Amino acid sequence: MKSGQTAVVFGDIFATDLVRVTRDPSEMLSGWWAVLQTFEGEFFGFQFANQHEGQADLLGSELGNDSNIALDKWISNVEQDEYQRGVETVRDSIAAGWVYQINYCRILTQKLETQFDSLNAYQKLRRGNPAPYACAFSIPREASDLEFDIRIASASPELFLKRDGKFLKSSPIKGTAPSADAMLDKDSAENIMIVDLIRNDLAHVCLPGTVAVPDMLRVEEHPGLVHLVSDVVGELRDDVSWAEILQAMSPPGSVSGAPKSSSLQLIGEIEPRDREVYCGVLGWIDIDNSAAALSVAIRTFWQSFDDVVPTLCFGTGAGITYDSDPLGEWNETQLKAHHLLSVISDVLQ
Repeated sequence: MKSGQTAVVFGDIFATDLVRVTRDPSEMLSGWWAVLQTFEGEFFGFQFANQHEGQADLLGSELGNDSNIALDKWISNVEQDEYQRGVETVRDSIAAGWVYQINYCRILTQKLETQFDSLNAYQKLRRGNPAPYACAFSIPREASDLEFDIRIASASPELFLKRDGKFLKSSPIKGTAPSADAMLDKDSAENIMIVDLIRNDLAHVCLPGTVAVPDMLRVEEHPGLVHLVSDVVGELRDDVSWAEILQAMSPPGSVSGAPKSSSLQLIGEIEPRDREVYCGVLGWIDIDNSAAALSVAIRTFWQSFDDVVPTLCFGTGAGITYDSDPLGEWNETQLKAHHLLSVISDVLQ
């Protein structure tokens, strides 16, 4: 595969032959779709005619050494002092009863000399940072008739939504540490609050009495860190559309906060730019078979939609509660970013 070709990859699913593009989820009436929804709610659906198993053979085994991406050229839109002041602002809002917790994020960027090769980046991430919901979008504007390219490589560890018939499952991540022994009480508190939020979101589209939490606060190990993860499930009501599901569940609770509406307002006040792809939704939907696997777009690199000069972006954040230590939260954003930035910049092979 070349970076200019049109394809999407989700684990071992490799899809080619773009048929249709829509920005309205209600238009997905049949077929197999790759979907992207930004944190701000902008939706893109890409219908592909062919899906293949075994992406490794189709992508090829050669990894390019993309010196275009430099480890020392990332620029954060929020520096440490400002981030720590933002944590204090969130703590003040919690004390005032406005929110219980929010996910506070910053975006790292660097200008590129050429277009972001998301398929090559995906291979690096699969080898250097294996993740259960790894994916890539390579959709040039010439193929989609959009006004920008869609170039994304994600090593997301988080399931936003899985669908199997009428069964829905979400597995929010809340709580991050270098090791299980380093987890704090606030990590468990974060997770429990977000589980309640996800239960409420699922209740809008599921049959009464079917929303449940079969697994809670398990520790999952990922390269360089561990997470606390819970599962929330439910049985979908009849005749609920994908547009209704996405409206009820978006943006993902684990990367917004609780209550969601107040958290989104506060995020808009303290974060200086839109998150775009970061903290949105990535995945595939098979309309005909009532199946889907959608991830939360964390641990994700993407080429910004807005810039004339190609700009690579990466987001990192932390869940803030009243017990948060501002320096500790800054260090968590550093922890989440360090390994992945090294992988994408060819420092780790």
